[in-house]
Amino acid sequence: MSSGVQRSDPLVTGIGAITPLAQDAPGTWDGLVAGRSGVGPIRSFDASDLPVRIAGEIHGFDAEAHLGPKRARRSARFSQLATVAAREAVADAGLELGPVSDRTAVIINNAVAGWPEGDRNQRLLLEQGPAHVSPYYIPSTILNMAACEVAIDLGVHGPVNASALACASGTAALLEARRLLATGEADVVIAGGTDAGISRSMLAGLSVMGPLSRRNDEPERASRPFDADRDGFVFGEGAVVFVVESAAHAAARGARGYGEIAGGALNSDAYHMSAPEPTGTYAARAISTALDNAGVTPAQLDYVCAHGTATKANDAAETKAIRIALGEHADRVPASSPKSMVGHLIGAAGALSAMVCLLAIRDGVLPPTINLDTPDPACDLDYVPLRARPAPVRVAAANAFGFGGQNCVVVLRARS
Repeated sequence: MSSGVQRSDPLVTGIGAITPLAQDAPGTWDGLVAGRSGVGPIRSFDASDLPVRIAGEIHGFDAEAHLGPKRARRSARFSQLATVAAREAVADAGLELGPVSDRTAVIINNAVAGWPEGDRNQRLLLEQGPAHVSPYYIPSTILNMAACEVAIDLGVHGPVNASALACASGTAALLEARRLLATGEADVVIAGGTDAGISRSMLAGLSVMGPLSRRNDEPERASRPFDADRDGFVFGEGAVVFVVESAAHAAARGARGYGEIAGGALNSDAYHMSAPEPTGTYAARAISTALDNAGVTPAQLDYVCAHGTATKANDAAETKAIRIALGEHADRVPASSPKSMVGHLIGAAGALSAMVCLLAIRDGVLPPTINLDTPDPACDLDYVPLRARPAPVRVAAANAFGFGGQNCVVVLRARS
């Protein structure tokens, strides 16, 4: 870290998560460290006629039990997941929101919002007519609704915002949280990512497009980041939400912290609507800029939570980007991909990666990249294959690279 400057970075004091591995953050973390796959055959609808019939689904989530029948009926799944994850994060932080509700912000980003509700209401429109479309169809499915539902649920009145940065959405929420705290617009930010887009039209469209794994007969082995036999990513759903506080606010209430948001960066490949820029130049620039912003040198980086989607193009480009950004240190810095276990959580993917970094800092263990049986020669970094690894971590970076060339990297650091 650069010397001579006293930093006061925002602190993550609470974490909540709902993923294909568990319906809370501790269970999700335990599953990741154990190398357990949450990918399986699709059970939420009949996928027997689709080319891709597997996904990272959350089974057994009871929205009515959490939210009550009326709210469950009126809200879309991506908002439901975000609301429950936000409740967990607030409870984990030990935060009493009443006195600070006007100084608390909500930033919940996503990518595909209420896509399954769109599917359902389109069927109702075509099969039964317009009178049968839900009156909650439009308000429940729009992009900002998860953030608004969280604000309503928690009763907070500060800034509420939502952005869509495809697969980089969840990571970008932490950068926006950091900005709001730095400008003094809030003392506390509830920030994270959510998505629940598993539906027939989504799977059909991505199947035709080509980025999904078709390893239907071996779902637990389908997501294979950096492996020579990888054939695409597995679509998933989930929500990961954090409580982020200014250092002063956290100190005033004696809050413990998982780690600091030390810095980050956002830029664009400006190359293609879905393919990464193949040389990794701009993804590398995002990594380097994030490290510079955090006052961290490549030699001080202990771990990278890789984007690692398991597509041929992404994994090769990300490997190049890490090599460019870290230089001679690239071979010394381990990286791994949680997508090997949960699939690609789209708008929540980057937030999950940030959670992995924070808990790796806390516990001194790196979750593995499972299914990495035969490393691709083009992906020749230390991707922590097959089993978790004990390792001291003080500084970690979470990579997130989205459709359209949106590159976002956040750097997390152990509390000062």
